[in-house]
Amino acid sequence: MEAPPDGGRRRAGRGGPARLGVALGVVVVVVLCDQLTKWWAVDRLTAGPVHVLGPLDLSLSLNTGSAFSLFQGATGAIVALALGLVGVLLVLVWRAPTLGRAAVLGLVLGGALGNLADRLFRGDHGAVVDFIALHVWPTFNVADACIVVGCALLVVSLVRGGTAR
Repeated sequence: MEAPPDGGRRRAGRGGPARLGVALGVVVVVVLCDQLTKWWAVDRLTAGPVHVLGPLDLSLSLNTGSAFSLFQGATGAIVALALGLVGVLLVLVWRAPTLGRAAVLGLVLGGALGNLADRLFRGDHGAVVDFIALHVWPTFNVADACIVVGCALLVVSLVRGGTAR
């Protein structure tokens, strides 16, 4: 008996719609957590930073740039790039080989949409609210953390050959 053309790996779920549903569920959770924590940060941290533990502080800052505060003031270009990324991520979700990969892509997509929401709908001239300060890394937010974790999990998934479910 010959091996199937996909090398014996089976696609999870019922195709694109199932994977899209999983990813969108993750996106909703990420965007809600991101926006609620940013709302809290704007409401509570305007009076000053709060020390939590060790190097961890909560300190409000607004970032008009991209990652690591690069490209300050280039909001239009950053928004256009983010919209393109969202489109690419949706295609990748639809074509994801497993529901697990779709969920991981949902983390990245949710993070991108959380920060994009700041740029488009907050009255801060395209700035993103950051508030988690470790002092050994630039200040970040929940959306940023989801993007980093999602990308790391995506690399692990790709290295494992897409067999992670």
